[in-house]
Amino acid sequence: MQPTSDHPYSMAKRAGDFIFVSGALSVDRDFQPVEGRKEALAAALERMTERLATAGGELKDLVKLTYFVTDITLREEANEQFSEHFAEARPARTFLEASNLPYGATVEIDAIAYVGE
Repeated sequence: MQPTSDHPYSMAKRAGDFIFVSGALSVDRDFQPVEGRKEALAAALERMTERLATAGGELKDLVKLTYFVTDITLREEANEQFSEHFAEARPARTFLEASNLPYGATVEIDAIAYVGE
C-alpha cells in the first residue's frame, strides 16, 4: 500500500538491521472488519506478516509484537495463535485492550523485527 492522506506513514520501515512494522488491523483488503475471534487475530497477523515481508523480514525475525484488542478476553486465543506461529524463538509481546480501533477492527498488531546476523 502506498502512502495516502488516510495512511501517510510507512507500512514497514527498515532502519539498519531492524524493521518497524506499523499496526496491522483485522480487516480485509477493502478495510471491512473481519468477523470471528480467531479469524480477526489471523487477519491481523496476516496483514502484519505481509507488511514485514515488504521490508525483507519474516516471522522468524520478529523480536517484539504489540497486540491491541477491543476485548481483553481475546488473550486466550491470542496465546494459542502465538504458540502456533512462534513455537521456536518467541518474540516479546505486549497485550493491551483499546476502546476502539480504526475501521471497526477488533485487533491490531505492530511489530519490530531484527534481520541482522
